[in-house]
Amino acid sequence: MEEQRQFILNGKMHKVMWQMSWPAVIAMVLYGLNNFLDGIFVGHLISNTALAAVGVAYPLAQFAQGFGTLIGTGVGAAVSIWIGAGDKEKLSKAIGTVNFLTLIFSVAITIPCYIFAKELVYMMGGRGEILTLGVEYFRATILGSFFWIHGLALNMLIRAEGRMKTAAWMIAVGLIVDVALKPLFIDSFGGGVSGAAWATNISMIIYMVLGIWYYASGKASFTTNFWSLKWDKTIIREALSLGMPGFIMMVMIVVQNIVVFNVIAKYGKETDVTFFTAVNRFYILLNTPLWGLMRALQPVTGMNFGAEKYERSIKAYRLFSFTGLIILIPFWLFVMFYPSEVLSVMIPNVSFQVSQLTDFRIYMSVLPALPFIFMAMVWFPSVENAKPATVISILRQLVLYIPALLVIPMLYGIRSIYVVSAIIEWIVFGGVIYMIWLNFKMLRKIKIY
Repeated sequence: MEEQRQFILNGKMHKVMWQMSWPAVIAMVLYGLNNFLDGIFVGHLISNTALAAVGVAYPLAQFAQGFGTLIGTGVGAAVSIWIGAGDKEKLSKAIGTVNFLTLIFSVAITIPCYIFAKELVYMMGGRGEILTLGVEYFRATILGSFFWIHGLALNMLIRAEGRMKTAAWMIAVGLIVDVALKPLFIDSFGGGVSGAAWATNISMIIYMVLGIWYYASGKASFTTNFWSLKWDKTIIREALSLGMPGFIMMVMIVVQNIVVFNVIAKYGKETDVTFFTAVNRFYILLNTPLWGLMRALQPVTGMNFGAEKYERSIKAYRLFSFTGLIILIPFWLFVMFYPSEVLSVMIPNVSFQVSQLTDFRIYMSVLPALPFIFMAMVWFPSVENAKPATVISILRQLVLYIPALLVIPMLYGIRSIYVVSAIIEWIVFGGVIYMIWLNFKMLRKIKIY
């Protein structure tokens, strides 16, 4: 642990970023492919209606999985800070805290979500066959909640130690299993949309088991007792406060999707639901390299902040953000120039209208702003200032997205969804840059005094 700690605290920042980032980026791209492959396999092996159903139900599954992000981000950010500060006592309680929170949250969401699956999918805008298939997909997914939450939390904790390569190969194993099982469960075994969900659940069981093996066999960089449950109010409060911005962002995204899909169901057709599902899944796929950089930035910022090296934390945010932009630009240009070919990967045998391709380009136009927004969402908690990230998440949805999406499509139709989304992201980008600037000034004042 000490060698890795010293490298993060004193190594040249571009070397630190490279060593930490490339396995994390690969890991998150692989993780994001789970969602993307669901769309491809369902769209090609079942039907476009099934793709729409999975698109409607998936945000609900994301919400459940968001508890894994809450635990993993919160405890992970705390672990990075504790490693930087050399706090062995708190580190010894980290895994027990993860186990306890996973157990509580899994029980709390699995039972009610399964019972009220139909009502939840209907709330998302599911109607007719989309509702039926959406419920089938969601119920199968929610039964795997414990594996999703625990696997994700443990893997994020491994990344918080700076063990990016270890976390990456674990995700890769899960993806390989998922890819191998999906066509079998969907088509060969006749499982349909629930088959797609169970293929992913099985891959997440393996993903979780690998995390358990890592910590239970003593491979962690800090002393811990894996087979324990820890109820330490101070540690839980600290972990949840640091993980709350990411969780709130997840909740707000689900709320946004509820509004979007209901608007499309009210003013559009089934084909509009399918089209938005495909657009949104490509958008999420292109975000996945940024998720990797976020995970790599978190231990770098957290450890340097814990060691009171504030200027290195600031430098890390800048370097990681601009690196994300450089990574994203080639893919962004490709989808902007070849939207029809890109969309055909998920929606086969369809001739897209010029207006649809324009909507796709507008929706994707915000991608260059996202590296700065995403890095900020993990940077704030890593310097023990989670409030700006929380405020950004809430204002983005409740003040901007939801009112705009409830009113503007009623006046200008569902095409306005794509325009409104792009405008709001650029407004958020401006707010994030301002808050980052204020926090840079605050950290520099702390260093001076």
